[in-house]
Amino acid sequence: MDEQRGTVTIPIGDVQLPADVTLPAQPVGVVLFAHGSGSSRHSPRNVAVARTLNDSGLGTVLADLLTPAEDEVDARTAELRFDIGLLASRLAGIVDWLAVERPAGDVPIGLFGASTGAAAALVAVTSRADRVAAVVSRGGRPDLAGNALAQVRTPTLLLVGGLDEEVITLNERALAELGEVGELRVIPGATHLFEEPGTLEQVADQAGTWFTTHLSR
Repeated sequence: MDEQRGTVTIPIGDVQLPADVTLPAQPVGVVLFAHGSGSSRHSPRNVAVARTLNDSGLGTVLADLLTPAEDEVDARTAELRFDIGLLASRLAGIVDWLAVERPAGDVPIGLFGASTGAAAALVAVTSRADRVAAVVSRGGRPDLAGNALAQVRTPTLLLVGGLDEEVITLNERALAELGEVGELRVIPGATHLFEEPGTLEQVADQAGTWFTTHLSR
């Protein structure tokens, strides 16, 4: 059977969230993406990383964590993109949907978070440790996860650009909170958005290895 691709609507509480789902023929796991501030499931960088994960045999779910109405508010105020509690609860709801509906079958789940989405992923995993087997953060703001960091028990890879000095410092502090479940890797020559040639490919390759290692049973 070939790769399956499609858009689904996921009910979370009283909202409906659209998600683009891609499933290889026999996925070894499925990775749920949490996009960064002001972005959406159409983020070119996350879409590119997702394609690499698909090529590694992983299913991917790129979901919008805000409704269209909430997006309109956020575009004016930028308040919801930093509401880590709201974003984490939406992520946890999608994890539950994946575990119950099993569009990829009975496979382990991973979380890939970018920027503020990384904080939401880390908060979400503290309440879904039984369902999420690995986390990857790209240029993340794990500091925004606050006290949740010390409660994370899931293998977590922090990927940061070598030229993104402020975020490196924030990730180093987060690594101290994560302890032995965390690992920090710096991508040389990359800025915050990994726009430099070859740097996003390094993120995708390292994320793919992390997920296939920790999601394979």
